[in-house]
Amino acid sequence: MNTAALSLPRPRSLLVPALLACYLVWGSTYLAIKLALASFPPFFQMGTRFLCAGALLFGWVALRGGAWPTARQWAHAAGVGSLMLGLGMGLTARAEQHVGSGLVAAFIAVVPMLVCLWGLLFGQRPGRLEAAGMAVGLAGVLLLVRGASFAASPQALAGLAVATLAWALGSVLSTTRWPLAPGAAGFASEMLCGGTVLVALSLVLGEQPQWPPQPLAAAAWLYLVVAGSLVAFSAYLYLLGHASPAVATSYAFVNPVIALVLGVTLGAEAVSPAEWGACAVVLGGVMLIVRGRQGREGA
Repeated sequence: MNTAALSLPRPRSLLVPALLACYLVWGSTYLAIKLALASFPPFFQMGTRFLCAGALLFGWVALRGGAWPTARQWAHAAGVGSLMLGLGMGLTARAEQHVGSGLVAAFIAVVPMLVCLWGLLFGQRPGRLEAAGMAVGLAGVLLLVRGASFAASPQALAGLAVATLAWALGSVLSTTRWPLAPGAAGFASEMLCGGTVLVALSLVLGEQPQWPPQPLAAAAWLYLVVAGSLVAFSAYLYLLGHASPAVATSYAFVNPVIALVLGVTLGAEAVSPAEWGACAVVLGGVMLIVRGRQGREGA
């Protein structure tokens, strides 16, 4: 992916800060989403978050004199944004009304496995380690959804299943059939299109945000716009251009750990020993997939 629009100096020197941004910031967004739900309903929260972030990022692109997406690239952004943000992030936020943020993050750790499965439809065959990782991860998910938290909310479980499938499909399509515009403009167009879909769903569902919002909810929403969308997405874009895909996607097994710790310590969420064990199995599967990708890239 072309990241020339970012004009970042000394590329290798920013790898560690970019990784830390993806690990820590994205790992903390699950708790921030839950805190923001106190005043901002799920689809409204996500829609306004991505519309604001996308507008700010496009303003930055315009100031830098970057190229704007073509009509075809806008169409791709609409499709990818609807899947990844409209369904993926919208249903994730809705699930957090019923399930702890840490467990939601652990469930979403199966995305790399689903990406491998969707990739089969586009000729991307997984290696042995990746296949083993998918099997281990699936076993972990089956253990996780049998826990008390998910068993008490089948609606949240169904929503998370659709969310992860949509996010994974959008990820595959964005690199195969529906490529976005290069650089920051592509991410901005995806956020604007996805945000529009989310706000439309919010209107259809009749969501009513609380006004004025609670101070903590407002602070969490602002954190999601600035840190969760602008900083972390920009860091991820940078990693895609300067690191291997395996390194760039390694956030998948770090984020759930961060989210679980924050959910238990700051969010007063309860996680049973059995659910901790299931999370460990899920993360083990993701690590096998990442190691498998590294092996194939180095071959």
